[in-house]
Amino acid sequence: MTSHCFVLQSNVVDLSRALGQLADIHQQLAKGEIYRGYRSVPVAASGLIGLIAAWAQPPALGVVDPVGFVEYWAAIAGCAALVGTSEIIYNYVRDERAERTRTRQVVGQFLPSLVAGAIISASFVRLSTTLMPLLPGLWALCFGIGIFASRPYLPRASGWVGLFYYAAGVGLLWTAHGTTPLHAWWVGGTFGLGQLLAAFVLFWNLERPRAVDDFDMEIKENDGWEEEV
Repeated sequence: MTSHCFVLQSNVVDLSRALGQLADIHQQLAKGEIYRGYRSVPVAASGLIGLIAAWAQPPALGVVDPVGFVEYWAAIAGCAALVGTSEIIYNYVRDERAERTRTRQVVGQFLPSLVAGAIISASFVRLSTTLMPLLPGLWALCFGIGIFASRPYLPRASGWVGLFYYAAGVGLLWTAHGTTPLHAWWVGGTFGLGQLLAAFVLFWNLERPRAVDDFDMEIKENDGWEEEV
């Protein structure tokens, strides 16, 4: 009886260990798969929102009201984020549980950098308006960090988008001074061009006909491999 219980307990432990290993393998495989929730059209639309907002912003806003400048661009960022992730939100409601989990993983890679940008903005507004010229550069750097954090789930070329935001952030920080007026194109131009570049990367690597055909072929090969297993 004791021997039987020992064998049963050993089998349970082995089963639990095997299930844990399968979960780890599934997680590693998921990291190797490109997330296809981001789409070129919504991302490009978010970039156009940035460019239009830069054109529409009153020039005096960055001179006489730095806090209003930050509030203006915080509102624009919220609108652009809603547009850029609109398809992700729509699909999230309809997707199966596994896809929802994957979406949370991918979006979760990006969110900390956005939260950091929001905290930095609120802190600078509270501390001193002389710090405001640093915000456009810091926003660009935070966005670039988010892209690099998400890069394991994105096309390899997304690294160039992250480098663009990095370079823009460093350039903006290097030229920023406490008495420098805030310019709309520092934010809208950087974000608009960066998102248009990101949209091109998504289209070229995931949505153009040849890329779609390659993806379908890969899915068929994986299905055939699973059937053999």
